[in-house]
Amino acid sequence: MHKILFIGMGTMGYPMAGHLSKTNSVTVYNRTVSKSQSWIKDYNGQLISKLSEIESPFDFVVSCIGNDDDLIDITTSENGCFRLLNNNSIFIDHSTVSPKLVKSISNEALKVGIKFLDAPISGGEVGAINGALSIMVGGDLKSFDDSKKLLQAYGKKIKFMGHSGSGQLTKIINQICIAGLVQGLSEAVYFMKKTDLSVDDVLEVISGGAAQSWQLDNHLKTMSEDKFNFGFAVDLMRKDLGIAFDQAKEFGIDLEITKIVDKFYLELQRMGHNKLDTSSLLKRLTD
Repeated sequence: MHKILFIGMGTMGYPMAGHLSKTNSVTVYNRTVSKSQSWIKDYNGQLISKLSEIESPFDFVVSCIGNDDDLIDITTSENGCFRLLNNNSIFIDHSTVSPKLVKSISNEALKVGIKFLDAPISGGEVGAINGALSIMVGGDLKSFDDSKKLLQAYGKKIKFMGHSGSGQLTKIINQICIAGLVQGLSEAVYFMKKTDLSVDDVLEVISGGAAQSWQLDNHLKTMSEDKFNFGFAVDLMRKDLGIAFDQAKEFGIDLEITKIVDKFYLELQRMGHNKLDTSSLLKRLTD
């Protein structure tokens, strides 16, 4: 049993911390304390209302938060936890942030004896609830090996990708793939709605062929039913694609199709669909 601090009780973090609580001592922290209070009603664990309340050492700190600024706030800032953690704590960050920031924070962690892993995730809310996430990890190999059993609590596919920042680079590739896939799926569903074909029949036959994908299997039917409340919001996707564009600029490459899809997500934001999940690209065509 490990002593774990989990930071971030959002759509993904909430169930992930729940999985960990089954076999570990888990303390949770969220800036909105009411979310932590809800969590301890659903799972065994404790909460802290401020990071400054950290008193005893944690073996692991796991975070799943929003963006670069949030990660700085909880780690290296004056109010962050790095100064309060014990030597040899392993910090696992599941957020999607910039690779450049990850390298900087990893260096700061080493100065105070903390091992930092960038470990972004994919699989959505359903994957978090079912403990079936894909986790792409960058950082120190030994720290990864020491963390792998813990990650298996909510990860189905866990892969060490290389040096610090490698997890984030892999997540960028993941998001580029998703952007194009969801736009193609949106156009396919829009086309399908113009026919008298059965959604179930279409899904059954094309999911067995070259069109098969996670997005198809998990979203074709819900998109056809105008359901877009499955966790990973348009706002978050635009944040992630912004990271992708910044990194692509450093590499000297142009993500032509991804830029087009990003503009479509911008349209959704202007339509007021910021909080709908990424499959809501369909609403550009149907609303």
